[in-house]
Amino acid sequence: MSDSPSPDIEASNDKPATERSAVFLVVVDNSPEMRVALRWASLRARRTGGRVGLVRVIREADFQHWAAVGNLMQFEAREEAEQLLQEHASEVMRLYGGMPVLYLREGETKSAVVDLIQEEKDIRILVLAASTGRRGPGPLITHLTKKVIGQLRIPVTIVPGGLTDDQIDTLV
Repeated sequence: MSDSPSPDIEASNDKPATERSAVFLVVVDNSPEMRVALRWASLRARRTGGRVGLVRVIREADFQHWAAVGNLMQFEAREEAEQLLQEHASEVMRLYGGMPVLYLREGETKSAVVDLIQEEKDIRILVLAASTGRRGPGPLITHLTKKVIGQLRIPVTIVPGGLTDDQIDTLV
């Protein structure tokens, strides 16, 4: 037996991004509208033969004076983020029928999401749901639409955050 990877694995990894399935990226946060984006992306990916990607961004530790405390806080934040990603991954599996691509990033959400999109060529659509609150659609949507939308290499789908499951099912 050979230690080299099987030809099937090599072939799938060597495909150009245009031949691989498009990833519909959803930013995982604690907002109620995130579940709307998750459902939209999962059903849309299933319908079009794409995949779902979930990204959770955690803040970088800034406890330089107490490195041990900072490391512990970062470890706990990472564990919490991984657990949250797994919870939402199970919902994606139920709706989409497959495991999503999971991304965990550190930093500020706005820049981390833009950086991820630039780095991961399989990501072809960013799916966000707008807040229904009085304060506007949400900080990420506001940032993207006012400052970087023209510089992104992919489209952004903004789903109304107040859609019901039945409405999403009909629209997708």
